[in-house]
Amino acid sequence: MKSMKKLLLIAILAAIVIVSAGTVSAGWFDFLGGSNSTSSNFDTNLTGEEVNLAAAASLKNAFDEKLIPMFQQKYPGVKVTPTYASSGDLQTQIENGLAADVFMSAANKQMNALADEGLVDNSTNLQFLENKVVLIVPADSTANISSFDDLKNVSGNIAIGDPESVPAGQYAKEVLNNTGIWSDVESKLSLGTDVTAVLNQVAQGSAECGIVYATDAKSTDDVKVVCEAPDSALKTPVIYPVAALKNSTDLNSTKAFLNFLQTKEAKDVFVEYGFTIHE
Repeated sequence: MKSMKKLLLIAILAAIVIVSAGTVSAGWFDFLGGSNSTSSNFDTNLTGEEVNLAAAASLKNAFDEKLIPMFQQKYPGVKVTPTYASSGDLQTQIENGLAADVFMSAANKQMNALADEGLVDNSTNLQFLENKVVLIVPADSTANISSFDDLKNVSGNIAIGDPESVPAGQYAKEVLNNTGIWSDVESKLSLGTDVTAVLNQVAQGSAECGIVYATDAKSTDDVKVVCEAPDSALKTPVIYPVAALKNSTDLNSTKAFLNFLQTKEAKDVFVEYGFTIHE
């Protein structure tokens, strides 16, 4: 009898563990309509709907060149309209009424701010991608720059994103502070409105060097990477969260788009463009 009671107790405890584990991810998967990240969960005959995507500038190439065409091939009746800018600018635009269904930020700071304001569907908020911060110079540069410490000796402009609104600039400032050279280089900084502007300054030679994401450096042959920011200089991981916004008007297409981003084929594209999938 005691043995039977013991077995019954074990079975009950096991059931509780299984139910609890399933609850952890229920919000995200309930929104998507199932636990399998395949586009077959949704009606591919959606028509007359639109996904308004607000995405960090560093995501533009991956979305425009591969991901949006792939999604629209699966859902020919859904139009994807992207808006690219710095994550800080996008945050402000969303706060001011930008018609956006999905927000993908280059940092948690902007996503968290919108969530605190009740503008994000928190059940869909996913820590999705990771990036790296790198120091770049023009491809034909002969400057003696091999580390962040060498920036103290740079005579020309050092391009970074504006730390007030551009996540790449916030990460750059963190690296420069943690390597102890912020005060040495502050007067040389040329602030870009987003990471693409920083990349262009270096590619065109108007800046002697710059600090961007690894994915941006990979997107052009006009720059070369000098070094990657050391882990000790970047305490904040470069995480890209993605979520649906509460003012989404076409919920079915928004679900389909978020589901598509979770498919292996979409993740493979992000990896192709230099991102890693946050696990």
